[in-house]
Amino acid sequence: MDDLLDRFDRRPARGPRPVADPRPRLVAEGKSGHLSPELDTDHDQDDSPYSSYDVATHGPGPVPDWLITALAARDTRLGVLKTGKEADVGLLERALPGGPGCLLAVKTFRSAEHRLFHRDAGYQEGRRVRRSRETRAMAARTGFGRELLAGTWAAAEFAALGTLWSAGARVPYPVQLIGSELMMEFVGGPDGVAAPRLAAVEATTAEFTELWHDLVGTLEIIAEAGLTHGDLSPYNVLVDVRPTGESQCVVIDLPQAVDLVANPSGAEFLVRDCRNIAGFFARRGVLAADPEVLALRLRGLAVPT
Repeated sequence: MDDLLDRFDRRPARGPRPVADPRPRLVAEGKSGHLSPELDTDHDQDDSPYSSYDVATHGPGPVPDWLITALAARDTRLGVLKTGKEADVGLLERALPGGPGCLLAVKTFRSAEHRLFHRDAGYQEGRRVRRSRETRAMAARTGFGRELLAGTWAAAEFAALGTLWSAGARVPYPVQLIGSELMMEFVGGPDGVAAPRLAAVEATTAEFTELWHDLVGTLEIIAEAGLTHGDLSPYNVLVDVRPTGESQCVVIDLPQAVDLVANPSGAEFLVRDCRNIAGFFARRGVLAADPEVLALRLRGLAVPT
């Protein structure tokens, strides 16, 4: 068993973040595309609203160098990256007029009538809400309570990203939070092309083995923070190719991150996460992808004996 556990002794190192191109491209439904010439002539950055950074809750420090925080910056929405049952994700450019800019992913959790977190109760166990009125409203799924839940999920993901980013995990940097809208680092190229999901990547067994060890390093950091993803799959892991050509796994979609200590079902969520992700890699020939060994390793990091 000890030699199996040694397979997970790799940790990801946080490298410098690339500065985004100040002229990103328009994004179409589910994929990225280039800005057409006719749209380009209508792209007037001065008509865009000012940055909302000054009125939002900010992510952890130190603030990355690539992030534009100046109050004179403008926010320009560029299109849709992803639509889902619980939230929509769009692309936004935050840039100074005539100056540098950065790309951000904007995740907006759906309204009470259109969202579906059908396992709310299981994920929410172990989380605290200070006011009893709000707790009762969310439990009863009143209109007020469901709106609170939207903000609660956004706040939960913002907090999880902040904790994990500060710890060195490969997750998007959480830029800001306003209500049920979360802005975070865009993972992809400076032209607005999003990094592919792990499920869509074609690679050799050797390349998948490197990705496995890279991802396990981040899962270890998540476990050391006392958490598990809660819904881990190859669809919420992005494969980001760095300027050096190195491919790295970036874990996304963390609103349901589960506290492995406070949540009575935490161990079950952890085992399910390990089975889902290890099964993907095992089917691609990665010999080290053993779900039981991974779960044992992560559980030991979360709850040291």
